Formats: sequence, structure tokens, C-alpha cells
Amino acid sequence: MESMVLEDKLKACQRAKRSLMEQLSRTKENMLTIIDQYKEKVNLAASHGQTLEDEHAKVSALHIERQARERVIESLHGEAMKWMDRFALALNGSQELPRLLARAKAMADVYLAPDEVHGLFDYCEHMVKLMSHIIRNY
Repeated sequence: MESMVLEDKLKACQRAKRSLMEQLSRTKENMLTIIDQYKEKVNLAASHGQTLEDEHAKVSALHIERQARERVIESLHGEAMKWMDRFALALNGSQELPRLLARAKAMADVYLAPDEVHGLFDYCEHMVKLMSHIIRNY
């Protein structure tokens, strides 16, 4: 009888061992699956990290380019303002040009100057008016 009890215990132990082995096998498979998923996520994170670094480098390059363009624009604007100021000073400081142009035009009418001379006077008058308009509206 004792041997029957021992055999039953042995069978129960073998069943428990098989059950534990199956659970261990499933646990091992689950752990390997989890490790593979973790590796995929680590690789994906590394890929995203590299993408972020690349995008940051692009943004930095664009920022540097924008600063350089702003410096060029500021320089060109300063140069344009310098020349506009010089022209305005010359034009406003000397109202002599419009007065001399009007006198020359009147003399050309008196002495019957050729059409080319009248055309030149008209062009000069137009340019003086245009520059005065640009200076006033700038």
C-alpha cells in the first residue's frame, strides 16, 4: 500500500513537474516576446532620436541662414537709406534745379528751341517730380 501511495505521489510530482515545465516554457516564450518587443521599441526610439537630431540640425542651419539674410537686408536697407538721404538733401537743399529748369524752359520757348531740347526739359522735369514724390512717400 505504501508503494501505491508513493507511486501516486510520484505521478502527482511528475504531473506537477510537467505543469511547471509547461508554465516555464510559456513564461520563457512570453519573456522572449517581451524582449523582442522591447528591442523593437529601443530601435524605433533610436531611429526617432536620429530623426530629431537631423531635424534639429536642419532647423539650426535655417536659423543661421535667416540671420545671415537679415544682416544682408539690414545692410542693403542702410545703404538705400544713405543714398535716399543724400539725394533728398541734394534735392531739398537745392530748390535751384526746378527754378533753373523752369527758366531754361521759358528761354527755349522764346528762342524756338528744337523739339529735342523741349523733350529733354520735359524728361528732366518728370525726373525731378518723380524723385520728389519718391522722397516724400518713402
